[in-house]
Amino acid sequence: MRIRIDVGYDGTDFAGWARQPGQRTVCEVLEDRLSTVLRIPVRLTVAGRTDAGVHATGQVAHFDAADGAFDTRSIGGDPANLVRRLARMLPDDVRVKTATRVSDDFDARFSALRRHYVYRLTDARFGAEPMLARTTAEWNRVLDVGAMNAASQKLLGLNDFAAFCRRREGATTIRDLQRFSWERDPDGVLIGTVSADAFCWSMVRSLVGAVASVGDTRRTVQWCADLLTERSRSAQVPVAQARGLCLVGVDYPDESELAARNEVTRDVRSPSSGCCS
Repeated sequence: MRIRIDVGYDGTDFAGWARQPGQRTVCEVLEDRLSTVLRIPVRLTVAGRTDAGVHATGQVAHFDAADGAFDTRSIGGDPANLVRRLARMLPDDVRVKTATRVSDDFDARFSALRRHYVYRLTDARFGAEPMLARTTAEWNRVLDVGAMNAASQKLLGLNDFAAFCRRREGATTIRDLQRFSWERDPDGVLIGTVSADAFCWSMVRSLVGAVASVGDTRRTVQWCADLLTERSRSAQVPVAQARGLCLVGVDYPDESELAARNEVTRDVRSPSSGCCS
């Protein structure tokens, strides 16, 4: 059977999602605990491999297990019971929120229609509010939200985002940026909402750094738009802090459309290319 899990984590003390030798990663922690509970080796496929320090409230992953893997006293044959069992075994900074059986056509990565991120950024002179400092990035110049929205709008659509991406051999940098907007919350923190079919390595944080450079008057809206004409990573684009970024959701099609979606996605992204920093 194939199991989908929905995951949240505070990325501060993780070296990102993907397993790395000698590093504490979200994937390693989850796979180890799942393997212990189910008494089988578990390997996760994830919607988006977040970088070190990046958070998630809506991460999605899947794994495959034999039908009898859940016939233990603590699980009672129901994958949903994994949630309570793992809550007692996982560290405080990562949680499995749901566990459900899904179609064999479901693929956390290739079935995804789009990913949604939120970025929290403060330009307060004192920096981030201490209680929120682990999830709020800082910008040391005053930001104009109107200018940031104007720059963000210039980047929407199907474009080559090479100027905003760290290069991966054989990976495409063409993405469909579907939403990119900013507002201030009641506490004065800037909240950026970013949605796309997928994101290449460091793309979201680079998008934030570029439009923030417009928002603090150091760059123009046209400069930001012109970055789309470049075909390699631009040294002019600052990469915003990881701690402000959070993966908040992943959209999937109806079950009847999963197989077709997988084929479409595989046509444009190779298995080794990765996605979603």
